[in-house]
Amino acid sequence: MTNELLNIFRAEQGIVCCVGAGGKKTTMFRLAREHAGRVGLTTSAHIEYFPRNLSACCYVAEETELLQSLRDDNDSRVIAFATPSQRTGRHAGIAPERIDAFYRGGRFDLLLVKSDGARSRLIKAPNDNEPPLPEHADTVIPVVSARVIGRRLNEKIAHRPERIATISGAAIGDSLQPEHLARLLAAPEGALKNTGQASVVPLINMVDDTERTELARAAAEQALALTHRFDYVVLATMRAEQPIVDIVRR
Repeated sequence: MTNELLNIFRAEQGIVCCVGAGGKKTTMFRLAREHAGRVGLTTSAHIEYFPRNLSACCYVAEETELLQSLRDDNDSRVIAFATPSQRTGRHAGIAPERIDAFYRGGRFDLLLVKSDGARSRLIKAPNDNEPPLPEHADTVIPVVSARVIGRRLNEKIAHRPERIATISGAAIGDSLQPEHLARLLAAPEGALKNTGQASVVPLINMVDDTERTELARAAAEQALALTHRFDYVVLATMRAEQPIVDIVRR
């Protein structure tokens, strides 16, 4: 599965960024675990403290000191790094325009970047200043959880529900349907915002039963009909031992 998973997400090398909601960190940590080379894990937004069970060397410092630490570390295979934050329980990110310097300075084969924040919700749409994607991202993985299908659009499940409503056509309080996820994934002001020339690999995560598989597949098919910006949508449960459920292509 290792090489296959990296190939599916176009994460064999380069700068790979996760946006959206419903599994960004889980996806990053899984890809880092599967990769055999030198891997960096960081953020251009905010990130919760790196988990203790993360098999990585962790650095938290201001950018100048941080970059020097990466240059000096010749031994670690996986390195997680961020800058200090005044917010309890969180680290701050690297400026998007500096991500490329950290990729090169850290001599990473793969740099995985959490390039969005969603306050632990399952779906989100970006505001005017989001997502903070680096200009030289090679791949962007927009994430959404299949668990929102059939649930009402509100702040319990969604970050920026009013933006989701505008993009998807679902009113606040409406039950989210596959077509609403499809519109969000395909919208230039939604999941595709700021992706530039990067490859885009949408992920519908938490597809963990037969009903969700069919609903997620319908969302993926409709998204592919709405845009030519990506060629397939991944259905997965990224915490599972075998995470890939399906790949929906044109």
